[in-house]
Amino acid sequence: MLEEKTLINKILKGDLHSFKTLIERYENLVFCVIRRLLNKTEDVEDIAQEVFIKVHQNLARFNFQAKLSTWIAQIAYNTALNHLKKLNRESLTFYTKPVKDIFLSAEDLDQMLVKSDVAAYLDKLIAQLPEQYRIVITLYHLKEFSYEEIETITGMPGGTVKSYLFRARKMLKEKLAQYLKNEQL
Repeated sequence: MLEEKTLINKILKGDLHSFKTLIERYENLVFCVIRRLLNKTEDVEDIAQEVFIKVHQNLARFNFQAKLSTWIAQIAYNTALNHLKKLNRESLTFYTKPVKDIFLSAEDLDQMLVKSDVAAYLDKLIAQLPEQYRIVITLYHLKEFSYEEIETITGMPGGTVKSYLFRARKMLKEKLAQYLKNEQL
């Protein structure tokens, strides 16, 4: 927390290098939250840029009542939702980064491909979940936010967060079990 206060104070004094550090620290979080709601890569990049502009403009109002990551994720979530409302559409895909420069044995490659197939299928399944399930499962499992932090980010009541998370897990478990069963045949 002390490190974040120091970083914020430097940014508020006009230190652009410190703001670059903040962006580098939280860009993966911002992109992950936005990607779960939007389906066009160029939209994701535009919205992420908008998020960091909002972070910079509102940083003086950040009061340390929550973690900085929670506050930034909330801005990303709300900005992406507003973008969706403007476009009146829903996202169906999830962006994944390509794997680069991997040197493996044939056996390792086979194992990696199986894991990669399951991970890709899981991403596809998550992308097919209703929007509220997608964001809750992303924030809880992939970004490791607590229930309380997810409440703050999304504005959903705690019981709703838990319910959506339970339902999303159940849907994913059933579909993944079916996929794995089909792979063994």
